[in-house]
Amino acid sequence: MSANEELIFGVNVPAAAGPGADPVGLAQDAERLGYDFVSTADHPCGPDPSYETTTMLTWIAARTTRIKVASRVLAVPFRRPALVAKLATSLGLLSGGRFILGLGAGYSDEEIAAVGGPTLSPAEKIGGLAEAIQIIRGAWTQSGYTQPGRQHSALDLEMEPRPAQPIPIWLGTFGPRALAVTGRLADGWIPSLGYRPVEEFTVMRRRIDVAAEAVGRRPEGIRSILNLGVRIDPTATPHPGLATGSAQQVATQLQELATRYGFTGFSFLIRNPADLRPVAEEVIPLLRPRN
Repeated sequence: MSANEELIFGVNVPAAAGPGADPVGLAQDAERLGYDFVSTADHPCGPDPSYETTTMLTWIAARTTRIKVASRVLAVPFRRPALVAKLATSLGLLSGGRFILGLGAGYSDEEIAAVGGPTLSPAEKIGGLAEAIQIIRGAWTQSGYTQPGRQHSALDLEMEPRPAQPIPIWLGTFGPRALAVTGRLADGWIPSLGYRPVEEFTVMRRRIDVAAEAVGRRPEGIRSILNLGVRIDPTATPHPGLATGSAQQVATQLQELATRYGFTGFSFLIRNPADLRPVAEEVIPLLRPRN
Protein backbone atom coordinates (compact mmCIF):
# COMPACT_ATOMS: atom_id res chain seq x y z
CA MET A 1 0.00 0.00 0.00
CA SER A 2 1.20 3.48 -0.78
CA ALA A 3 2.71 5.38 2.12
CA ASN A 4 0.68 8.39 0.96
CA GLU A 5 -2.67 6.58 1.13
CA GLU A 6 -5.05 8.01 3.67
CA LEU A 7 -5.78 6.20 6.91
CA ILE A 8 -9.21 4.59 7.19
CA PHE A 9 -11.34 4.50 10.33
CA GLY A 10 -14.08 2.13 11.38
CA VAL A 11 -16.20 1.53 14.44
CA ASN A 12 -17.44 -1.67 16.03
CA VAL A 13 -21.20 -2.24 16.01
CA PRO A 14 -22.13 -4.92 18.57
CA ALA A 15 -24.55 -7.60 17.39
CA ALA A 16 -26.50 -7.13 20.61
CA ALA A 17 -30.23 -7.84 20.31
CA GLY A 18 -31.30 -7.12 23.88
CA PRO A 19 -33.59 -4.33 25.10
CA GLY A 20 -32.39 -0.91 24.03
CA ALA A 21 -29.86 -2.21 21.51
CA ASP A 22 -29.90 -0.36 18.19
CA PRO A 23 -27.05 -1.57 15.94
CA VAL A 24 -28.61 -0.08 12.81
CA GLY A 25 -28.98 3.32 14.45
CA LEU A 26 -25.38 3.18 15.65
CA ALA A 27 -24.20 2.40 12.11
CA GLN A 28 -26.26 5.26 10.73
CA ASP A 29 -24.70 7.60 13.28
CA ALA A 30 -21.24 6.37 12.23
CA GLU A 31 -22.06 7.09 8.59
CA ARG A 32 -23.29 10.61 9.38
CA LEU A 33 -20.11 11.27 11.36
CA GLY A 34 -17.88 10.24 8.47
CA TYR A 35 -16.48 6.86 9.54
CA ASP A 36 -15.32 4.69 6.66
CA PHE A 37 -16.69 1.34 7.83
CA VAL A 38 -18.52 -0.47 10.59
CA SER A 39 -17.57 -3.96 11.70
CA THR A 40 -19.18 -6.69 13.77
CA ALA A 41 -17.74 -9.75 15.51
CA ASP A 42 -19.05 -13.26 14.87
CA HIS A 43 -20.41 -15.11 17.92
CA PRO A 44 -23.53 -17.02 16.85
CA CYS A 45 -24.17 -18.71 20.20
CA GLY A 46 -24.12 -17.78 23.87
CA PRO A 47 -26.50 -16.60 26.59
CA ASP A 48 -26.56 -12.92 25.59
CA PRO A 49 -29.18 -11.99 22.96
CA SER A 50 -27.48 -11.28 19.64
CA TYR A 51 -28.11 -11.11 15.91
CA GLU A 52 -26.40 -13.31 13.34
CA THR A 53 -23.52 -11.22 12.03
CA THR A 54 -24.08 -11.31 8.27
CA THR A 55 -27.84 -10.84 8.58
CA MET A 56 -27.30 -7.75 10.72
CA LEU A 57 -24.66 -6.34 8.36
CA THR A 58 -27.07 -6.82 5.45
CA TRP A 59 -29.73 -4.88 7.31
CA ILE A 60 -27.20 -2.14 8.09
CA ALA A 61 -26.14 -1.95 4.45
CA ALA A 62 -29.79 -1.61 3.41
CA ARG A 63 -30.29 1.31 5.82
CA THR A 64 -27.11 3.22 4.88
CA THR A 65 -25.73 4.57 1.62
CA ARG A 66 -21.98 5.13 1.88
CA ILE A 67 -20.34 3.39 4.81
CA LYS A 68 -18.75 -0.02 4.27
CA VAL A 69 -19.71 -3.06 6.35
CA ALA A 70 -17.16 -5.61 7.53
CA SER A 71 -17.31 -8.94 9.34
CA ARG A 72 -14.66 -8.91 12.07
CA VAL A 73 -14.24 -11.82 11.66
CA LEU A 74 -16.38 -14.75 10.44
CA ALA A 75 -15.09 -17.98 11.98
CA VAL A 76 -14.51 -20.44 9.14
CA PRO A 77 -15.63 -23.57 11.07
CA PHE A 78 -19.16 -22.15 11.43
CA ARG A 79 -19.98 -22.07 7.69
CA ARG A 80 -19.09 -23.88 4.46
CA PRO A 81 -16.71 -21.70 2.39
CA ALA A 82 -18.76 -21.97 -0.83
CA LEU A 83 -21.79 -20.54 0.96
CA VAL A 84 -19.61 -17.79 2.44
CA ALA A 85 -18.57 -16.96 -1.13
CA LYS A 86 -22.25 -16.74 -2.12
CA LEU A 87 -23.08 -14.67 0.95
CA ALA A 88 -20.24 -12.23 0.30
CA THR A 89 -21.12 -11.87 -3.37
CA SER A 90 -24.76 -11.23 -2.55
CA LEU A 91 -24.01 -8.63 0.12
CA GLY A 92 -21.37 -7.02 -2.08
CA LEU A 93 -23.76 -6.66 -5.01
CA LEU A 94 -26.77 -5.57 -2.95
CA SER A 95 -24.72 -2.96 -1.06
CA GLY A 96 -23.07 -1.49 -4.13
CA GLY A 97 -19.63 -2.93 -3.33
CA ARG A 98 -19.54 -1.99 0.35
CA PHE A 99 -18.84 -5.40 1.93
CA ILE A 100 -15.48 -6.41 3.44
CA LEU A 101 -15.16 -10.12 4.22
CA GLY A 102 -13.26 -10.61 7.46
CA LEU A 103 -12.35 -14.22 8.21
CA GLY A 104 -10.74 -16.07 11.10
CA ALA A 105 -9.71 -19.63 11.86
CA GLY A 106 -12.09 -19.92 14.84
CA TYR A 107 -10.45 -19.45 18.21
CA SER A 108 -13.25 -20.72 20.51
CA ASP A 109 -13.43 -24.51 20.63
CA GLU A 110 -16.52 -24.21 22.84
CA GLU A 111 -18.40 -22.18 20.24
CA ILE A 112 -17.37 -24.49 17.42
CA ALA A 113 -18.57 -27.51 19.38
CA ALA A 114 -21.81 -25.75 20.35
CA VAL A 115 -22.86 -25.34 16.70
CA GLY A 116 -21.87 -28.90 15.82
CA GLY A 117 -18.48 -28.15 14.33
CA PRO A 118 -15.52 -30.53 14.45
CA THR A 119 -12.79 -30.58 17.06
CA LEU A 120 -9.75 -29.12 15.35
CA SER A 121 -6.11 -28.67 16.31
CA PRO A 122 -4.58 -25.21 15.83
CA ALA A 123 -2.78 -26.46 12.70
CA GLU A 124 -6.03 -27.86 11.30
CA LYS A 125 -7.79 -24.54 11.90
CA ILE A 126 -5.12 -22.65 9.98
CA GLY A 127 -5.14 -25.19 7.18
CA GLY A 128 -8.92 -24.89 7.01
CA LEU A 129 -8.69 -21.10 6.84
CA ALA A 130 -6.33 -21.29 3.85
CA GLU A 131 -8.54 -23.84 2.08
CA ALA A 132 -11.62 -21.70 2.71
CA ILE A 133 -10.05 -18.59 1.18
CA GLN A 134 -8.96 -20.56 -1.89
CA ILE A 135 -12.49 -21.94 -2.36
CA ILE A 136 -14.06 -18.51 -1.90
CA ARG A 137 -11.75 -16.93 -4.47
CA GLY A 138 -12.26 -19.89 -6.80
CA ALA A 139 -16.03 -19.51 -6.58
CA TRP A 140 -15.69 -15.80 -7.36
CA THR A 141 -13.47 -16.23 -10.42
CA GLN A 142 -13.79 -19.70 -12.02
CA SER A 143 -16.46 -21.90 -13.54
CA GLY A 144 -16.61 -25.54 -12.45
CA TYR A 145 -14.18 -24.89 -9.60
CA THR A 146 -12.84 -28.03 -7.98
CA GLN A 147 -10.56 -28.19 -4.96
CA PRO A 148 -9.80 -31.19 -2.78
CA GLY A 149 -8.93 -30.44 0.84
CA ARG A 150 -8.48 -31.80 4.33
CA GLN A 151 -11.05 -29.51 5.96
CA HIS A 152 -12.93 -27.95 3.02
CA SER A 153 -13.40 -28.91 -0.61
CA ALA A 154 -15.38 -27.99 -3.69
CA LEU A 155 -16.48 -30.09 -6.66
CA ASP A 156 -17.52 -28.60 -10.03
CA LEU A 157 -18.65 -25.46 -8.23
CA GLU A 158 -20.69 -23.07 -10.36
CA MET A 159 -21.77 -19.83 -8.77
CA GLU A 160 -23.43 -16.88 -10.48
CA PRO A 161 -23.46 -13.96 -10.37
CA ARG A 162 -19.87 -13.19 -9.54
CA PRO A 163 -18.73 -10.09 -7.66
CA ALA A 164 -18.96 -6.92 -9.73
CA GLN A 165 -15.75 -5.70 -8.08
CA PRO A 166 -13.11 -7.29 -5.84
CA ILE A 167 -14.29 -8.07 -2.31
CA PRO A 168 -11.46 -7.47 0.18
CA ILE A 169 -10.62 -10.36 2.51
CA TRP A 170 -9.21 -9.30 5.88
CA LEU A 171 -7.86 -11.85 8.35
CA GLY A 172 -7.61 -11.60 12.12
CA THR A 173 -4.43 -13.63 12.67
CA PHE A 174 -1.60 -13.83 15.21
CA GLY A 175 0.45 -17.05 15.01
CA PRO A 176 3.27 -17.68 12.50
CA ARG A 177 1.29 -20.10 10.29
CA ALA A 178 -1.77 -17.85 10.24
CA LEU A 179 0.31 -14.78 9.45
CA ALA A 180 1.86 -16.65 6.52
CA VAL A 181 -1.64 -17.43 5.21
CA THR A 182 -2.43 -13.71 5.49
CA GLY A 183 0.60 -12.86 3.38
CA ARG A 184 -0.18 -15.47 0.73
CA LEU A 185 -3.93 -15.02 0.40
CA ALA A 186 -5.43 -11.95 2.12
CA ASP A 187 -5.97 -8.29 1.29
CA GLY A 188 -5.83 -7.06 4.87
CA TRP A 189 -4.70 -7.93 8.38
CA ILE A 190 -6.88 -6.90 11.33
CA PRO A 191 -5.35 -7.95 14.66
CA SER A 192 -6.60 -6.67 18.01
CA LEU A 193 -4.55 -4.60 20.42
CA GLY A 194 -3.98 -6.31 23.76
CA TYR A 195 -3.74 -9.92 22.54
CA ARG A 196 0.00 -9.57 22.01
CA PRO A 197 2.55 -7.02 23.27
CA VAL A 198 2.51 -4.09 20.88
CA GLU A 199 6.24 -4.52 20.26
CA GLU A 200 5.52 -7.86 18.51
CA PHE A 201 3.51 -6.23 15.72
CA THR A 202 6.65 -5.43 13.72
CA VAL A 203 7.74 -9.08 13.69
CA MET A 204 4.21 -10.25 12.92
CA ARG A 205 3.88 -7.87 10.00
CA ARG A 206 7.26 -8.98 8.70
CA ARG A 207 6.02 -12.59 8.60
CA ILE A 208 3.13 -11.41 6.42
CA ASP A 209 5.46 -9.53 4.09
CA VAL A 210 7.88 -12.43 3.70
CA ALA A 211 5.04 -14.82 2.88
CA ALA A 212 3.61 -12.36 0.35
CA GLU A 213 6.95 -11.89 -1.37
CA ALA A 214 7.48 -15.66 -1.54
CA VAL A 215 4.43 -16.04 -3.81
CA GLY A 216 5.09 -12.92 -5.86
CA ARG A 217 2.68 -10.59 -4.11
CA ARG A 218 3.32 -6.95 -3.17
CA PRO A 219 3.32 -6.64 0.65
CA GLU A 220 2.28 -3.01 0.45
CA GLY A 221 -1.00 -4.18 -1.13
CA ILE A 222 -2.01 -5.81 2.17
CA ARG A 223 -3.57 -3.33 4.58
CA SER A 224 -2.88 -3.42 8.33
CA ILE A 225 -5.96 -2.39 10.32
CA LEU A 226 -5.73 -2.40 14.11
CA ASN A 227 -8.77 -3.25 16.20
CA LEU A 228 -8.59 -1.40 19.53
CA GLY A 229 -10.62 0.27 22.22
CA VAL A 230 -10.85 4.06 22.42
CA ARG A 231 -11.94 6.14 25.40
CA ILE A 232 -11.94 9.94 25.51
CA ASP A 233 -11.14 10.56 29.17
CA PRO A 234 -7.98 12.36 30.37
CA THR A 235 -8.34 10.71 33.80
CA ALA A 236 -8.72 7.10 32.58
CA THR A 237 -6.20 4.48 33.67
CA PRO A 238 -4.00 3.25 30.77
CA HIS A 239 -4.91 -0.21 29.46
CA PRO A 240 -2.95 -2.42 27.01
CA GLY A 241 -5.89 -2.78 24.62
CA LEU A 242 -7.04 0.83 24.81
CA ALA A 243 -6.11 4.24 23.46
CA THR A 244 -7.25 6.74 26.06
CA GLY A 245 -6.81 10.31 27.23
CA SER A 246 -7.81 13.63 25.72
CA ALA A 247 -8.62 13.75 22.01
CA GLN A 248 -5.09 15.02 21.32
CA GLN A 249 -3.54 12.24 23.43
CA VAL A 250 -5.59 9.56 21.67
CA ALA A 251 -4.61 10.97 18.27
CA THR A 252 -0.95 10.93 19.30
CA GLN A 253 -1.19 7.27 20.36
CA LEU A 254 -2.85 6.32 17.08
CA GLN A 255 -0.30 8.25 15.04
CA GLU A 256 2.51 6.39 16.79
CA LEU A 257 0.87 3.04 16.02
CA ALA A 258 0.54 4.05 12.38
CA THR A 259 4.08 5.40 12.09
CA ARG A 260 5.98 2.84 14.14
CA TYR A 261 4.07 -0.33 13.23
CA GLY A 262 2.69 0.53 9.79
CA PHE A 263 -1.02 0.43 10.49
CA THR A 264 -3.05 1.96 7.68
CA GLY A 265 -6.41 1.92 9.42
CA PHE A 266 -8.13 1.52 12.77
CA SER A 267 -11.30 -0.24 13.87
CA PHE A 268 -12.52 1.32 17.10
CA LEU A 269 -14.26 -0.42 19.98
CA ILE A 270 -16.10 2.51 21.55
CA ARG A 271 -17.76 1.39 24.77
CA ASN A 272 -19.41 4.73 25.49
CA PRO A 273 -21.67 5.82 22.59
CA ALA A 274 -21.10 9.41 23.68
CA ASP A 275 -17.49 9.05 22.47
CA LEU A 276 -18.56 8.30 18.89
CA ARG A 277 -18.84 11.98 17.98
CA PRO A 278 -15.66 13.32 19.68
CA VAL A 279 -13.59 10.54 18.11
CA ALA A 280 -14.97 11.48 14.69
CA GLU A 281 -14.81 15.25 15.13
CA GLU A 282 -11.77 15.73 17.39
CA VAL A 283 -9.46 12.72 16.93
CA ILE A 284 -9.75 11.64 13.30
CA PRO A 285 -9.22 15.15 11.84
CA LEU A 286 -5.84 15.26 13.59
CA LEU A 287 -4.80 12.13 11.68
CA ARG A 288 -6.04 13.00 8.22
CA PRO A 289 -4.22 15.44 5.96
CA ARG A 290 -5.99 18.75 5.46
CA ASN A 291 -7.08 19.54 1.91
